[in-house]
Amino acid sequence: MILGITDLKKGTIFQLGDEPFRVVSYNQKVMGRGGSIVNVRIKSLIDGKVRDRTFKGNEQIIMADIINQSADFLYENNQVYYFMDNKTFEQFEINEQLIKDKVSFIKAGDPVQIQLFNGRPITIELPKNVNLRVVYTETAVKGDTSSAISKNATLETGLIIKVPAFIKINDIISVDTTTTEYRERVKS
Repeated sequence: MILGITDLKKGTIFQLGDEPFRVVSYNQKVMGRGGSIVNVRIKSLIDGKVRDRTFKGNEQIIMADIINQSADFLYENNQVYYFMDNKTFEQFEINEQLIKDKVSFIKAGDPVQIQLFNGRPITIELPKNVNLRVVYTETAVKGDTSSAISKNATLETGLIIKVPAFIKINDIISVDTTTTEYRERVKS
């Protein structure tokens, strides 16, 4: 599908050369008789780098052929992450470089959405929140359990975040995957 420059709104995924990009920000300038100029900030879905790009007038952009596929995380070996489609049992490999900002939120058996570009896995989409077990945190000092006081907690994936003082080892907590912040303690 062909897109015009005014279709490049925030969140739009398109192809530039052989690489898919997502529009991060969009700014259009109307030049009178000269047409429009669109300045966009785009993020590569392959390497995660952010670039600025200007499109003019009637340039045409190709919409990227991105497919989302449900899969479960299996395991990691030598910085390669393995996932399996639970319907077809097809396995996918994704190099840690492509998903390094997301690996702290997944553990074996977790469901994810794999994004495929031209049949090749390029990244994973995480749910907004994930539940993780606390494997280490300092014990709270008696009488010092207000929610305003925070401390570090190491989670089962190795992620270290700030949590309220009342959180203890083996508690399961909900973590926001976009901000890496504690949300709440999950009732078991």
